[in-house]
Amino acid sequence: MESALSGIRILDLTQTLAGPYGAMLMGDLGAEIIKIEPPGGCQTRKIPPYFLHGDSAYFLSLNRSKKGMVLDLKQEAGRNIFCDLVKVSDVVFDNFRPGVMERLQLDYETLSKLNPRIISCSLSGYGNTGPYRNRPGYDYIMQGVGGMMSITGEPGSPPAKSGLSVIDHGAGMFSVIGILSAIVAREKTGRGQFIDISLLDTQISFLSYVGANYLIGGQVPGKVPMSGHPSQTPMQIFMAKDEYIYILAGTDKFWDIFTGVIGRPELADDPRFENMAARYQHKQELLDIVSPIISQKTMAEWMELLVEAGIPCGPINTVDRALEDPQVLAREMVVEMEHAKGGKMKVPANPLKMSDTSPSYNPPPNIGQHTEEILRGILDYSEEQIEVMRTDGVI
Repeated sequence: MESALSGIRILDLTQTLAGPYGAMLMGDLGAEIIKIEPPGGCQTRKIPPYFLHGDSAYFLSLNRSKKGMVLDLKQEAGRNIFCDLVKVSDVVFDNFRPGVMERLQLDYETLSKLNPRIISCSLSGYGNTGPYRNRPGYDYIMQGVGGMMSITGEPGSPPAKSGLSVIDHGAGMFSVIGILSAIVAREKTGRGQFIDISLLDTQISFLSYVGANYLIGGQVPGKVPMSGHPSQTPMQIFMAKDEYIYILAGTDKFWDIFTGVIGRPELADDPRFENMAARYQHKQELLDIVSPIISQKTMAEWMELLVEAGIPCGPINTVDRALEDPQVLAREMVVEMEHAKGGKMKVPANPLKMSDTSPSYNPPPNIGQHTEEILRGILDYSEEQIEVMRTDGVI
């Protein structure tokens, strides 16, 4: 059976994290992703500290399932090649600052005249409208501007960022949603469209119930203990006898069961803790009782008891333990493949599981690995044309 997105060709101009991540997800699902890099290659190939055959682990983690092409878009000949590709492609995906594609004369308005079915997705820090549109934008900046850092960290501590680039990854996924939605819409209208994705918009969307609490309740959210939850108790990290464990027993159902597991069934009927609202009001009193109890057994002992009782819980794994967890391995969430220059490499896998068209993987490309293949096979350029482009540094 064909892959889910087979027959879809995407011209990937994105660099760094958000765009490459989104394009990679679509490549795993069978879309033909042509990663277009400038002469010398994408800057992320050189991000330290770890490398394989000269390519950074950072780059390798974000660019599998793509074909590699070098094209100098600053030269007219390079732009002409790109325009020829647009005529036979479905999507152009970039993450330049607003105005760059216009200066290159590769903006949606221009490209749609070449191919009315083309879909152009532009991912930027602040989007193509608004007073900040020309500012450079990065994940951690958006965590600050969009309110996330103000609610992250322990109460009284300075603002703190997430340990992962969650806004970049989220914007990449929103880009995928937008692109696939535009492809569906094109089946109805026959026309492509422009998609404007912003890191800041992504962060604001991620505020979700925290943002709604302010908009409806009028109180500015502050930090809650990083191990806990802003409204449910107990729902947080506890220190067992040897290691940390996360226990979610904040709902009334789980709290009643939890009190029995920890040997304190009378707490279920204690007026201070009898429902979620009461536990919220008496959170510290509850934790002062529960925390010492949890510290009396090992994490493994609590895991066995809590899992058997049906209480949501989990160990606080380090990254190595997470990637070696039996459930992670059973779900095939670590994929091994050949590096384009030889040897094996492992990277986190695509999370989609589909009964007929699950993701498949090809290794990240070398710089310009497929340039001539694309020029010959897709655009039918002659050897003489390709040699001139090579001599002129266009490819």
